[in-house]
Amino acid sequence: MTRNLFILILCGVLLVFCTTAVQAGDQKVTPQQVIELVKKAVKLIQEKGPDQAFPILSDPKGEFVHGDLYVFTYNMDGTIVQHLRPKLVGKNMMNIKDKKGKCLACDFLRIAREKGEGWSEYWWPRPGSGELSLKVSYIMRVPNMELFAGVGIYDITKKEVEEAMKKE
Repeated sequence: MTRNLFILILCGVLLVFCTTAVQAGDQKVTPQQVIELVKKAVKLIQEKGPDQAFPILSDPKGEFVHGDLYVFTYNMDGTIVQHLRPKLVGKNMMNIKDKKGKCLACDFLRIAREKGEGWSEYWWPRPGSGELSLKVSYIMRVPNMELFAGVGIYDITKKEVEEAMKKE
């Protein structure tokens, strides 16, 4: 009897867990969630320093990677210093343009230098597929460091992000 009760409870727990996981996977990421992830990453870099923070930010199974969401960090000359895709680390992005001719690193740097934080819209390959998709990233400069961090959302425009932020 106790064994059957244990199996029944275990099945119930698994059912709740699986239902929650499926529902979470169906939820659309909000711009506010992106901003919160960037702020959390910036805080980590400030508290632990880049050497300790970057491996945490780049861990594919860690708290800073959620599906298509991941943190990237550039220095102020446009070089990627932390990224989920290790092949990009060390690459200077100042001459890289998206399919519409936009220099995304130039825009990121402008935001980091002039405003300290803000949104940038561009085309970027979606992880896993390589397919070019519209992406909007939130950029935030790390105070007292020559770095900025960002996180992006695919398939949304900057205008849609701004409208969603007004509703929150």
